[in-house]
Amino acid sequence: MSDLIQTIQSSLLALVGRGVQIIPALIAAIAVLLATRYGAIPIKRVTKATLEKLVSSPSLRALFIQLVSVALWGTGILVACILLFPDLGLGDLIALLGLGSVAIGFAFQDIFKNFLAGVLLLLNEPFRLNDQIIVADFEGTVEAINVRSTEIRTYQGERVVIPNAIVFTSAVQVLTDRPARRTDLAIGLDYNTPLPRARQLLQTALAEVEGVLNHPPVEVDLVGFGDSSIDLVVRYWSLPQAVHMRQTRSQVIMALKAACDAADLSIPYPIRSVYFFDQQTFNDHKISSSSLPNSTH
Repeated sequence: MSDLIQTIQSSLLALVGRGVQIIPALIAAIAVLLATRYGAIPIKRVTKATLEKLVSSPSLRALFIQLVSVALWGTGILVACILLFPDLGLGDLIALLGLGSVAIGFAFQDIFKNFLAGVLLLLNEPFRLNDQIIVADFEGTVEAINVRSTEIRTYQGERVVIPNAIVFTSAVQVLTDRPARRTDLAIGLDYNTPLPRARQLLQTALAEVEGVLNHPPVEVDLVGFGDSSIDLVVRYWSLPQAVHMRQTRSQVIMALKAACDAADLSIPYPIRSVYFFDQQTFNDHKISSSSLPNSTH
């Protein structure tokens, strides 16, 4: 029994001694991580200032800055590990990284997939910061393109974070890719309307609306015969941002209504015909006896 107690005591003393010996290395490793944490801030600032002079693309600048951040943290963690485990050689580190990369690859495959998709998005630039896009049932303004996710701000003010793998493999509609965007606005006029005069009147009315671009020109197309009106579509171009399109659409609707009123052109209501009949007189739901086939009594 005394031998067991002595063995336990010696083991505890050895653990305490090892703990005391590792305290300086632990403090040094923590200091390295803190230095990496706070030293990365000015380095990223200098990198950003340098890239703004050398690289014109905001997406590529963001990619380089994030790669610099990853490299700094990787270096800091590696130095901290060497300080904590000084007996660990370079070959052991390489072998450990090789074995760990396989396990990490299986465990964090979604993270790596998003990372690779983010790098490809930043390199290819299918859209840029401040572009308005539609992706995966979300529509909004691109606020950030990170190596893991893309952040958009919806028109209602909500922030949506979409994994880059979804963005990369989904159809993305870039609404602000061109300096102008077209709106098709339907309008119906009475069947007695002189159509050539109406087309010219609507085109002239839209030419004076603030927000409607002169090029491409306004178009007014006749598209069909409706139930109670001749159907037309007014096509005009405005700035592509959603706020400009919304405001311009309101101005266009008011201008069209004012022009039709001034020219005495009628925008008819839908017409429905309702018939009334006496159910006692018209018993269509009953089968008269005379219509029944002859039967043998």
